[in-house]
Amino acid sequence: MGDEATRELSMTPGGTTLVSDEVVEKIAVAAARSVPGVAELGGDVARFFNSVLDRVGLDQVGDARRGCSAHVTNGAAVVNLVLVIGAGQPVPQVTDAVRVTVTEAVEAYGLRVDEINIRVDDVALGGPAATTA
Repeated sequence: MGDEATRELSMTPGGTTLVSDEVVEKIAVAAARSVPGVAELGGDVARFFNSVLDRVGLDQVGDARRGCSAHVTNGAAVVNLVLVIGAGQPVPQVTDAVRVTVTEAVEAYGLRVDEINIRVDDVALGGPAATTA
């Protein structure tokens, strides 16, 4: 009924509601970023290009969906996230909190979440590197 990026959410006598994959990606990214311990989203290449865009004054370009892909089929979403975790943060607790937060955010838009797959791509070191004496 829809194209690859837009899937049917519900069909009612009054019409059909569609939610695009891109909308789910934006919702998931915003939710994941709100979780303490998540330093950044996106893999190495995405973060490199984002740093280049930052330097040329296009710092918001591509941020809305960076580090996330989503697929919606018949009202159910599968979300894939790539995270950078803050140094010293417990990965299981952070990823569990991301799953809960993203699920709640996506479900608030009337979708069901079937899966949230998370890849921790890097650790963000907060301060200058320690020196050895």
